[in-house]
Amino acid sequence: MRPARLTVLTAAAAVAAITAVTGCAEKGGAGDGAIKVAASDSACEVSKAEFPAGKVTIEVENKGSKVTEVYVLFPDDRIVAERENIGPGTKASITAEIKAGDYAITCKPGMKGDGIRQKVKATGNGAAEKRSPELDAAVAEYRKYVQEQADETLPKAQAFADAVKAGDIDAAKKAYAVSRIGWERTEPVAESFGDIDPKVDVREDGLEAGQDPAKDWTGWHRLEKALFADNKIGDDEKKLADQLMTDLTDWQKKVGQAEITPTSMANGAKELLDEVASGKVTGEEERYSHTDLVDFKANVEGAQKAYELLKPAAAKNDPALSAELDKQFAAMNTLLDKYRADKNSYDFTSYETVAQEQRKELADAVSALGEPLSKLAAAVAK
Repeated sequence: MRPARLTVLTAAAAVAAITAVTGCAEKGGAGDGAIKVAASDSACEVSKAEFPAGKVTIEVENKGSKVTEVYVLFPDDRIVAERENIGPGTKASITAEIKAGDYAITCKPGMKGDGIRQKVKATGNGAAEKRSPELDAAVAEYRKYVQEQADETLPKAQAFADAVKAGDIDAAKKAYAVSRIGWERTEPVAESFGDIDPKVDVREDGLEAGQDPAKDWTGWHRLEKALFADNKIGDDEKKLADQLMTDLTDWQKKVGQAEITPTSMANGAKELLDEVASGKVTGEEERYSHTDLVDFKANVEGAQKAYELLKPAAAKNDPALSAELDKQFAAMNTLLDKYRADKNSYDFTSYETVAQEQRKELADAVSALGEPLSKLAAAVAK
């Protein structure tokens, strides 16, 4: 789940990671055809209200004082492309395949609320150009992967919900982190629907202004707090367990309808590293259970899956980038293995026992992987 803010505890490590992961627009990479977005705390200025459909580059500069995120949205608020955690004074580049039609480019200063929207239109039939067979195959395999992750999540989440409904706190705690793995591997696809993620994966401080935590906070993290912080299961928690299953079943049914393109796969991989940088490295995501390393590993696995499927095209278009990604994914996985006894299990060390120096090492590894991963979309779009 995209975070509401960073904790002071690990701010230095997190800022280093986020700065590298969001990256800067490549010099001259988009040329004069790029859509430029000047984001600030009160404005979202877009250089073009109309542009040709097809492979589009959006160059974002955050001129404000708050961390921001930028989206391209369908009229029904489904996400076409996004970039989170763009720090003040930094730049980011988004490469996406956009079909002809009406959209909104939206900036969210502070990464909360509805954001500042600018209507835009893509014209022509550029996005209808035939892709290479290898990219078509990558999209088909990734669509299969996200559906498998949703299908496999349901029984694991049901085991968690059943333990909550039975009032078995120990069993529910044990089932909690495992129930989230498939979601964390494919979270950008779930987020693309807009309404599911806030029901399933929001943290209390991620609620919108005016929402009441007692009534409006649902999903995994509400139950996490009850189990790990309050050490209780009441009637409300049992109802929330049923609601979680309803919402996850909705996700499972919808995921096959997601808009997936090679660039959305690459951008999704990047978003998963953003999630690691802003939520897992800081310890914010699983602040009660301290199971952040399980989420961390799942995010990395989901990013690596997208990359591996895109690798034939990426290696052909930018062999140096592909070699660097191979190296950094291997380094990241080796580092994460230090925090579990069995490489085939998800029994990771509690994050509250991970020292500041170790968290800094993890943040540095995220930075080293995030920088080349930010260039993957541009590589597959060549």
